[in-house]
Amino acid sequence: FRFKDSLAEDLQSADLVISHAGAGSCLETLEKGKPLIVVINDRLMNNHQLELAKQLHRDGCVLYCNCSTLVETLQSMDLSALKPFPPGQPEKFASFLDKVFGLQ
Repeated sequence: FRFKDSLAEDLQSADLVISHAGAGSCLETLEKGKPLIVVINDRLMNNHQLELAKQLHRDGCVLYCNCSTLVETLQSMDLSALKPFPPGQPEKFASFLDKVFGLQ
């Protein structure tokens, strides 16, 4: 894709999303309930994308690979084994912050 202000429509119509392991891309896709294959860029400094990809994989929410193993991942994937991503609970975080700052 070239730059777009939003991928919401594309995500809505997708049957499968293949993305880099940026937190925003992963969370937006998972919140839409779409199956996700995360392709990590192992050349990034400190390989921080790998940490997120591994954790989401351990949680059963995504498959992950790198560019050289993408075809193999597509051929062997079982999307039915993926678990739904649990919905966020921003009210709990807001309540925590209120307590920390003495607003409650």
